[in-house]
Amino acid sequence: MKHVGMFEAKTNLSALVEEVEKGGQVVITRHGKPVAKLVRAEPELTPEEVEERRKAIKGLRALSREINIQATPEEIKSWINEGRH
Repeated sequence: MKHVGMFEAKTNLSALVEEVEKGGQVVITRHGKPVAKLVRAEPELTPEEVEERRKAIKGLRALSREINIQATPEEIKSWINEGRH
């Protein structure tokens, strides 16, 4: 994770945003102390996508009960995300 001072961030904002678009993260500091972090924005989900994810989670929970798998919500989300790639 890259750390840059306030002046450098202001001067090189376009380059820093490009770095973040590629998956990097940038911490902006003031007097050596972190004050902000630039991270990639996640696209907002449409209502249809939200409903689709709810159904998928519900289905995975039912399946995990059926085959006796104890899965956390985080694991279920991870499985859903793996299926999107």
